[in-house]
Amino acid sequence: MGMAAADIARMIKESFTDAEVRIEDLTGDGNHYAATVISEAFRGKSRVQQHQMVYDALKGNMGGVLHALALKTATP
Repeated sequence: MGMAAADIARMIKESFTDAEVRIEDLTGDGNHYAATVISEAFRGKSRVQQHQMVYDALKGNMGGVLHALALKTATP
């Protein structure tokens, strides 16, 4: 059992209201996704900090319901 791409995008947008979010299901199984998140909130943050911010937005689902997320973050 995985997580729907729309749910991942919704959770990220709840934390980063200005974000442009693109989610791609890499394997079709609902467990392996790639996400691109572009938000002003990332400005001045390291790549690690940016990724931690996104993982925090997923509210503990990363590594549980959501098995794998290839993450790309950027500022506008």
